[in-house]
Amino acid sequence: MLANDFWTSNSCHVAVNPHRASDAHGLKKWAEGQGLSGLCFFQTSGSENSPKWVALSKQAFLISARAVNGHFGIKASDRWLIALPLHHVGGFAILARAHLSRSSVVHDVSRWQPLAFANLCEREKITLVSLVPTQVHDLVRDSIRCPNSLRAVIVGGGSLSKELTAGAMALGWRVYQSYGMTEAASQIATQTCKGTAPLDGLELLPHWKTHVDDRGRLVLSGESLAKGYAIKNEDGNWTWHEIGQELVTRDLVRLWDYGTKRLLQFIGRESGFVKILGELVHLAPLQARLDSLILERGFASNPIIIAVSDVRSENRLVLVSDDSFGESIMAAFNDSSGSLCHLTEVIQVARIPRSPLGKVSAEALRRLVAQAGVPAARQGLPSPPPNATVQ
Repeated sequence: MLANDFWTSNSCHVAVNPHRASDAHGLKKWAEGQGLSGLCFFQTSGSENSPKWVALSKQAFLISARAVNGHFGIKASDRWLIALPLHHVGGFAILARAHLSRSSVVHDVSRWQPLAFANLCEREKITLVSLVPTQVHDLVRDSIRCPNSLRAVIVGGGSLSKELTAGAMALGWRVYQSYGMTEAASQIATQTCKGTAPLDGLELLPHWKTHVDDRGRLVLSGESLAKGYAIKNEDGNWTWHEIGQELVTRDLVRLWDYGTKRLLQFIGRESGFVKILGELVHLAPLQARLDSLILERGFASNPIIIAVSDVRSENRLVLVSDDSFGESIMAAFNDSSGSLCHLTEVIQVARIPRSPLGKVSAEALRRLVAQAGVPAARQGLPSPPPNATVQ
């Protein structure tokens, strides 16, 4: 998949999404012309939906890989399955981990199908894999048991609910929640594998230095931090924005010590809070409760809760659904929710726009909601993921 000298080469690597190849036009030539050698570029969401690329050094990936390998005790005898796109850090980082540990890699390029995935893991005697919560949900929904060879499923790109975690573990899936972002070359904190720790805390990996600012946002520094952003302007030219020594994220977290471990709890994105009747409402726990309800009731869909502008209450909550179960799901959710968090209507769309990793495409969803004649509250829609990714 990579040249033998990839990790020592000074050439740049552009992780091109095959469905958006034009977004990368001219990037590699421009970067190398600027003297930005040995960098790996990964696309993320920019302002006004302009192409924006996070630039990470190859050394950043190797430092991250060394920490993850140590955390999970990864050895040459392990076998990885890459079930995520290589143009996302969650898939690409596996190549660095395998390179350092000399473990083998199987790359699954087929369309995601839960049963086929499990069969491939069993056939290839896979021991390690990275997935996103949507994929774990599908495995639990279809009651697919974990192959005996698989010793760890690292889950990133979103939070696992307690119900989904319990459902996965009941089927034998050894799931480990992780938290990271594109700018971090993968993981920042991961569920501990040794000893015990609070269920709501993830162990910070040793190569990171962290603190929170006066607004509760995570501030991150370390050798795996991205160097900067390459942004394509409207005239087709590229500009460079350096990150510096530390990154102030938009993630609200809690940090604390537990014995010798430093733990992190992800609370939510700054943009994930809305005002309803003067009260601050956090959307992430509501979406997690909805996801658990869907799993419990056996619904096949994955609808989304968003906030829309409202003259009387400032914002109200609605359900965006792409199948006929929306009304039933809304009724079941409201039965178990306080009046402040009631869903007020269902917005039916042909398809909820998602990335290959199952994340909602915020800008595309805003357009669909607007087409339905509903003014969406910007802070109430899922945020673009410039600093949150699969680990």
